[in-house]
Amino acid sequence: MLTGLQHTHSLLRYIILIFLVWTVINAFLKKRGNKPFLVLDNKLSLYTFILAHTQLLIGIVLYAISPIVKGAWAMGMGEMMKSSAHRFYAIEHLIGMLIAIALITIGRIRMKKAQDDTAKHQTIFLYYLIALIIIFVSIPWPFRNLGTSWL
Repeated sequence: MLTGLQHTHSLLRYIILIFLVWTVINAFLKKRGNKPFLVLDNKLSLYTFILAHTQLLIGIVLYAISPIVKGAWAMGMGEMMKSSAHRFYAIEHLIGMLIAIALITIGRIRMKKAQDDTAKHQTIFLYYLIALIIIFVSIPWPFRNLGTSWL
């Protein structure tokens, strides 16, 4: 079960990144061109929102059952903070992703409350872009030497 969840969580990150980049670029171009906020724009931000929250649920389950996280907390806070890999999985990844998903959620809610189309595009662009940056920083990329692969 652990391996299946890890693979699902890892593969879903690429789908989320594609949707986030697509949503951010779409909002930027439409905001810049003063284009109307279409049903497609709403669905794109909604699908990105849903994917991010699905990833969050999988991540919470993984956090609860991961031997890496359990081992990190068993080390004690002082020792865990000295180990970059343990600190990353036990604290940094979790907090970064929670902040990013909170931004996506806030952006979606504020977009729905915005009065005009330009404000809707601006809201999605701003909140989803900041979330995208935080997600990029919080992903355990293989080049960060945290014991992960591309899948």
